Amino acid sequence: MSNLTETLDALGLLCPLPVLKARKRLKSMPAGAILRVLADDPAAIIDVPHFCSESGHQLLSQEDTEGHQVYLIQKSG
Repeated sequence: MSNLTETLDALGLLCPLPVLKARKRLKSMPAGAILRVLADDPAAIIDVPHFCSESGHQLLSQEDTEGHQVYLIQKSG
């Protein structure tokens, strides 16, 4: 299991862009790697967990910080 973590800065992007960019980034990452997504679109609070359950990736955490959300998504596989 890799603990490789990458950060995707999706601040200022409106849905579905944060999810589309997360999907694209996860594709190039090894299984078990963790993607940290920064987003400030209110819809991301619904869209990111939904994306994870649809795609099989694991949403490790979701937190609010300084006016945006931070999601940790572990790539399935």
